[in-house]
Amino acid sequence: MTYATADASGSLVTIEGAPSSERVGQDECEAVSVSQNVRPGPVTEAIGSRAPFGPIERLSHEELVAAQAATLVSPKRRHSWAAKILFRIMDALYGRDRSLEKFRVLELVARVPYQAWEHVAYVAVTHTASEPGFARQVFNRVRTARWEQDNEQWHLLIMEELTAGQRRGLLRSRLIPQILAFGYYQLSWILYVVRPKWSYRLNADFEDHAEHEYALLVREHPEWEAIRYEGEFTEDFGAYDSLADLLRQIGYDERLHKIESEQNMLTPRFG
Repeated sequence: MTYATADASGSLVTIEGAPSSERVGQDECEAVSVSQNVRPGPVTEAIGSRAPFGPIERLSHEELVAAQAATLVSPKRRHSWAAKILFRIMDALYGRDRSLEKFRVLELVARVPYQAWEHVAYVAVTHTASEPGFARQVFNRVRTARWEQDNEQWHLLIMEELTAGQRRGLLRSRLIPQILAFGYYQLSWILYVVRPKWSYRLNADFEDHAEHEYALLVREHPEWEAIRYEGEFTEDFGAYDSLADLLRQIGYDERLHKIESEQNMLTPRFG
């Protein structure tokens, strides 16, 4: 029998005779042994020694309850037409009721404006490198977008964990959210290139919506006050007295994202 493998140069070659199961098992053991003995690279080690960027501003239980109460009585922003269309699509696909699955999809979509801004800003840094002072200001936008993106990533990972036991169809749980995220990324990118203020406004609308939805979700589930959160991402995002406090913290993060975008609307362009 002929099987394929690669030589030292990486080229594909064929060899007569199938490898024995004994040899395969030996190779697997050797591979595991090597992987266990390989040290992480210097960048990986440096990152691992630093505290992860979890909540933007960690609040106590009392502060979280007060922040939720403030959100519930605060008026919503006057949302743009693009934001309204996005919210209606979400309601049409996942229902108007608030569920953890719907919030998981929301968090998947929430990351993409920051990815789009980081991409545009990196291109701008390349073109302004001959002006170090200005390039530094642009790079500061890159850093902020990356940090906000990382914060939203923790939200997504936590929501993935909280919904892990639920039965989910491939179409509604994976494919459609990816399509929504792709479309939202393109819109955020185009708006940022044409007129950055429009992109920041769209994100402020989205984060405002998320902030209020989290506050309402927690209010609808008083039983979550008695459920302590100690999950997979406790070391990264913190341990909380209750699941309710965890979701309040995420909602408060969304408020800070909104405020950041509103502030950027005042000085939308680099410089």
